[in-house]
Amino acid sequence: MGVTGVVERLGVGIGWRPELDLSIARMRGVDWVEVVAENLHARHLPDSLVALRERGMPVLPHAVSLSLGGAEPLDTTRVEHLAEVARALDAPLASDHVCFVRAGGLDSGHLMPLPRTREALDVLVANVRTAQSIVDVPFALENIAAVLQWPDDELTEEQFLTELTERTGCLLIVDVANLYANARNIGTDPVAFLDGIPWERLAYVHVAGGVERDGVYHDTHAHPVRREVLDLLAELRRRTDPPGVLLERDDDYPTDSELTAELAALRTVVSA
Repeated sequence: MGVTGVVERLGVGIGWRPELDLSIARMRGVDWVEVVAENLHARHLPDSLVALRERGMPVLPHAVSLSLGGAEPLDTTRVEHLAEVARALDAPLASDHVCFVRAGGLDSGHLMPLPRTREALDVLVANVRTAQSIVDVPFALENIAAVLQWPDDELTEEQFLTELTERTGCLLIVDVANLYANARNIGTDPVAFLDGIPWERLAYVHVAGGVERDGVYHDTHAHPVRREVLDLLAELRRRTDPPGVLLERDDDYPTDSELTAELAALRTVVSA
């Protein structure tokens, strides 16, 4: 089944991006960082990232392209790349998403939701087990912001994820910003999700900002974190003490002081 277990205590972190490398190095309140695995080469890590590791800061690789829910054979070269990056970073954990990104030889360019059926769960479980056999650290999967819902679900999202963890031993990354986006756009119930998740399998939490345009909420990672997302983080905190919480910012980068204030707001919520 691969390496399982519970991740170490991480604290409050931020997504490492080249545009933020100098900011993160001097910013107060950053305990750890997460990096997009596909943007790194294991033998040629950015100097600023190596410097963070030398300071003792945990660096966790987060993949976006494994397509673990896809019906096509798993591209193990992508998993091997994730494993190499995890080893180079001495990472305590590696991760990807509960989704597919490729089908019929085409790449969607987006994280696409899975139909929550027994058949789809069987495919996901098989691919996760294969990935775990290659990645020699604990492996976690994140809930996504869905752009659509498939008809005829057999399981709720929380039931789907619970059975996934039971059958593979994987951990979960809970993205509360994605929960908020799904509630706004497709009418899901984030509180029911939080009530049904196996919290003993929690690796850490993602938080990010977004914006509403023409009645649709966009999880942009380019805007400040909304109060409603912080409220969902507080709901999560009422149920568990998360090992870590991470701020994601991918565009329209603000000043160091603004990012520091957002990190402080996350710390306030999870420390309550």
